[in-house]
Amino acid sequence: MSQVTPGPVHVHREHELVVGARVVVRHRLPDGSAADALGELLAADEHALRVATRRGEVLVARAAVLAAKAVPPPPVRRGRPHEAIGLEDLELVMAEHWRPLERADLGRWRLRAAGGFTGRANSALALGSPGVPLPAALEAVERFYRERGLVPLVALPHPLGAPGEGGALGEHLAGRGWGVRTPTLVLTAATDDLPGAAEVPLPPGLRSTASAAPDEGWLGAYHYQGAPEVPPAGRRVLVSADEQVFVRVLDGSRTVAVARGSLSPGWAGITAVETVPEHRRRGLARRLLAEVADWARARGAVSTYLQVAEGNAAARALYERAGFAAHHAYHYRVAPSAPS
Repeated sequence: MSQVTPGPVHVHREHELVVGARVVVRHRLPDGSAADALGELLAADEHALRVATRRGEVLVARAAVLAAKAVPPPPVRRGRPHEAIGLEDLELVMAEHWRPLERADLGRWRLRAAGGFTGRANSALALGSPGVPLPAALEAVERFYRERGLVPLVALPHPLGAPGEGGALGEHLAGRGWGVRTPTLVLTAATDDLPGAAEVPLPPGLRSTASAAPDEGWLGAYHYQGAPEVPPAGRRVLVSADEQVFVRVLDGSRTVAVARGSLSPGWAGITAVETVPEHRRRGLARRLLAEVADWARARGAVSTYLQVAEGNAAARALYERAGFAAHHAYHYRVAPSAPS
């Protein structure tokens, strides 16, 4: 065990102390001085926190904790925070904005389940090594999802334009007949660069509102992949982040456009952007983005991300005009017994 060099930590945010998060924990040493443990939170209970720092694991008794909070991942390249973050780190950031109802770790892979509501919450996020030989890892993945009545999916993030799209794992899955589903781009932007609501006026007769939880009007306007309604599992996933906001545009009492904003340390996310057909091409999605951007700025989120289907040219153009640029891509590999 070792300590890292002390640094400033000003708050104690218990809700951010999630296993797997990058945290900084200021704690008192036996001689009365203080130290900071900065790294991945490996374990947390009522007695102690265990943090994997660059110098080794640090076990901090709860009674010795002076302050603690989650912190953004470190940069891996030059650039502003939304550009400098690494692919794997950004994937882990995004995972905290759309948490599943169940999670099981297999080495560095995350097996996630939420009653089938969205691929993000019902796929194995394949980052790094699963800790076991690949055939055994895939058997565990298939078993995990089959036991829950779900289609086995593996999420494969990869750099933009990377040959093979998923590296050795992607090639292995392709060789076993796992098909490709939902090629997606991850876009990022500096939150301060995004337009605010004052810059994106609504058409006459419309108004916008925001709330911390989705009401029936918001839920009724959100149709994930054309589903007629949001299932109970989906309602839980929608409020799974550290904090979220549900913005909507109203025409009288009717909700005609919706979006969800979410928060984690340093980052905002934008998801569930949808406009009813008869109100499309009126700038409502731009206004929703601006509403979320204002909300994120007020909470200190330096960077913002969103995800868009690779083939959705209209949405990609909208987001690029707002200031977003592609960071990396991902797709799912689906087991051969399931429709692709």
